Amino acid sequence: MGASRYTKRRMTLRQNFLLLVIFFIAGCSQLPSFLDQKPPAKDQTVKFIKIDYSELVGWSSDNHSMALRTFLRSCSRIRVKPPIKGLGIEGFVDSVKSYQRACDAAQMLNTGMSDTISRTFFENWFEPFKIQSLGSEFGLFTGYYEPELNGSRIFSERFKFPIYKRPKDLISSNLGLFKKKWKGRQISGQLQGNKVIPFATRESIESGALAGRGLELLWVDSGIDAFFLHIQGSGRIRLDTGEVIRVGFSGRNGQPYFAIGRELVKMGELTKSNVSMQTIRTWLESHPDKASDLMNKNKSYVFFREIKNKKTGNDSVSGKVGPIGAAGIPLTAGRSLAIDRAYFSMGLLFWIDTRHPLTQKPLRKLMVSQDTGGAIVGPIRGDYFWGSGKKAYEAAGLMKEKGKFFILLPRN
Repeated sequence: MGASRYTKRRMTLRQNFLLLVIFFIAGCSQLPSFLDQKPPAKDQTVKFIKIDYSELVGWSSDNHSMALRTFLRSCSRIRVKPPIKGLGIEGFVDSVKSYQRACDAAQMLNTGMSDTISRTFFENWFEPFKIQSLGSEFGLFTGYYEPELNGSRIFSERFKFPIYKRPKDLISSNLGLFKKKWKGRQISGQLQGNKVIPFATRESIESGALAGRGLELLWVDSGIDAFFLHIQGSGRIRLDTGEVIRVGFSGRNGQPYFAIGRELVKMGELTKSNVSMQTIRTWLESHPDKASDLMNKNKSYVFFREIKNKKTGNDSVSGKVGPIGAAGIPLTAGRSLAIDRAYFSMGLLFWIDTRHPLTQKPLRKLMVSQDTGGAIVGPIRGDYFWGSGKKAYEAAGLMKEKGKFFILLPRN
């Protein structure tokens, strides 16, 4: 009992000290180097220009019933938020209550309604705005998918690359709680005595910094596959027993994200025109003696948890339900979008106007913000979730398209 009270007292002191450190950080003009995401440029202003639905090219031909089903999934989380909580979009209907009303109206519709009725719902409850940043209406759209890896719950000569659970001493805080301009930014680190220090880098972890702590969730047969699992943030693991399980994002070490494709271009190994997930993977597999050094240039490291179906206790890997996104709900292929939380909240409606990475045909769809990522920085920046499988891998790996971004906000 005495040891238990001592442990609790020690934890309370550490937690209080951490709060003091965070308050100190929030008062500084510079953020520490172990911030999860780099803040955008100070002059990166955002404008919302009201338009008519007739100006959204392709609007009438979209599958609005599918968009409505995806929106309703986000509504399950929007409904439990405080109604007076802001959406973070100044100058507009800036409360969760406005979205909750729209969710209530959407719930009254049968999710099997036609596209025409679903489209009418969106038009009646929301109005579209074109997004501009730094005087331009064009931004970048990339893609991501849910990879499948080969793994085991037991270490062996074949399965020797660990997928780690989140360490208990990894601490994080939302800096937006302390300073408005840091909305959507998170700081992560660990306590060392009476100091908060950066958490271990990818290189340190790969060299054994977490070994022997019982944090191994699974073991996989490829370090390169594990690296790309970190980039995607979720995936399926096909175990040697025949079982297929799903793993999802559980935390990040807080170290800065580094795009190794950019380094390969700098090295002259790839060009800006041909750099993609596929060409990066080919280079890594063709240069086993250099692969680890290159991957370790990305200091960011992701921790995972096993995702299970709450109703049955079994893993949900049917393909009908996607991995869990940052909003805490399953993603929908072709409808879920990862955005920068410094600018937008989860569950918002966006219209994208870009190109399909494989066919180069127009890709114009109504999407819902249900995820985020360390490389997704800026107001006109989206990461398109393609789902799982070979086609999703091909599209996600090649997607690097310019496009326009529109947001649908509740009508007054």
